[in-house]
Amino acid sequence: MAETPAFKVLDISVEERDALLERLRPGQVVTEDDYRLLRGIVIGVSELVALIERKTMSLRRLCKALFGDRTEKTAKVCSDPPAGGPNAPPPLTPPPKVKRKGHGRNGARRYRGARKVPVAHPNLHPGDLCPDCRQAKLHPQPPSLILRLVGQAPVAATCFELERLRCAGCGVVFTAPAPPEAGPGKYDESVGVAAALLRYGAGMPMYRLAGFQSNLGVPLPASVQWELASDLAKVAHPIQDCLIREAAQRDVIHNDDTPMRVAALRREATPPSEEDAAKRARTGIFTTGILTAGAGPPIALFFTGRQHAGENLQDLLRHRDPGLPAPIQMCDALARNIPSDIVTALANCLAHGRRQVVDVAPSFPSETKRILESLRDVFHHDALARERNLDPDQRLRFHREHSQPILDDLHRWLNERLDKKLVEPNSGLGGAIGYLLNHWQPLTLFLRVAGAPIDNNVLERALKMAILHRKNSLSYKTTKGAEVGDLFMGLIHTCRLNDENPFDYLLAVARHSKEVAARPEAWLPWTYRGTLPADSS
Repeated sequence: MAETPAFKVLDISVEERDALLERLRPGQVVTEDDYRLLRGIVIGVSELVALIERKTMSLRRLCKALFGDRTEKTAKVCSDPPAGGPNAPPPLTPPPKVKRKGHGRNGARRYRGARKVPVAHPNLHPGDLCPDCRQAKLHPQPPSLILRLVGQAPVAATCFELERLRCAGCGVVFTAPAPPEAGPGKYDESVGVAAALLRYGAGMPMYRLAGFQSNLGVPLPASVQWELASDLAKVAHPIQDCLIREAAQRDVIHNDDTPMRVAALRREATPPSEEDAAKRARTGIFTTGILTAGAGPPIALFFTGRQHAGENLQDLLRHRDPGLPAPIQMCDALARNIPSDIVTALANCLAHGRRQVVDVAPSFPSETKRILESLRDVFHHDALARERNLDPDQRLRFHREHSQPILDDLHRWLNERLDKKLVEPNSGLGGAIGYLLNHWQPLTLFLRVAGAPIDNNVLERALKMAILHRKNSLSYKTTKGAEVGDLFMGLIHTCRLNDENPFDYLLAVARHSKEVAARPEAWLPWTYRGTLPADSS
């Protein structure tokens, strides 16, 4: 972060100021003292303007963080101010608002988790003679669908009242046997799954779920929720290890981190190495998100602790097959996101570079409009490539044909701004241009390497799980709690990325703990359905 410049105070009275202005009238001789005084005033004013500009940007970021920003679309950011200046009153007849198009109603086919109940016609069967025309037979058609949604508590309870009979003579008591649905214990495996999903998938604190369940007449204390969730985490831990090894072999890996809070960190009495001592001196705590893309099912992993994203990625890549080429790494331009000892093909997030320009757009509308419109076209080309389902090589050729001329022209224009001193390097715009130029090669890796992503948005969305937890629960209590949270967040988001139901998946893992321990690779979110017994699928 740039430091605030130290200003040299010019002590000048009103009389001295007026006298200076008189001596600066046309025809007057400017003395050396007048020149030094005037030079100090001009430099001070320019530095003050730059400082105000930076402070305005900081205030704008603060307001955006507190109140949100409706959009960063180019048309909105570069919109022209109303006639009469920014403070002019709005027109008497505002333009009509265009209703945003939604997705419409959810069709019955979208309710994949619904229980399906076949309903046969009470009087007719396939092959019967048509009762209307009496000439042809009836043939089956796709069923007509009716949906019925029913609300239910997160955890429900059933009380089995077993009849007891006592002999009036000998006093022996006979109790009815428990039905099979009573199960072997008080808590079904689905209770721990529900608690884990609500806690780590939806960000609902356990104490809040405990209060909610108590109000419904089915108490579920937070301590019980944690016990059930941690037991499930022990069962699923081999799957996480398998996902780490699998993710290390992928061609494209996204990584980033977000601040996190852990109330109590595990500390060793004596650090075993200087590296551990240096890490202990670090006071920040972070949750790192790592997500794979490209060939193979996507994988999401989370790691909470004092390590930065680059250090966690380095630990993951130690599991990589040495014979594989360096993976493509997508992250923002922070140095802490890059592994120190392992080489990757670095790609930086172009959306982050664009955001640098958006932040200074109110102060430099014409220059930023030129940059944002160029980047808008590049992102549009990437969206077209996704819509057309282009493979990595086709996408690379498409970008080289359509995006490279735009970015080459933009690169020349940016260099020209600084080379010809058309932009002050220390201004907000100069900083944004400097960011783009300093990281131009990793920002444009998608023009040279097939499969290189254009932005890190997919991981930014994944990190919202950790951010939701931080906003709702404030902190983890222990490092053990953070490890359990990382495991469940990774499994839940991996299920989402692979279009799998996380409840069904975690329930299958909980009910087949021995099989999971024996062959965890067969119980990954995209392989477990083929492993389930026929009567369980």
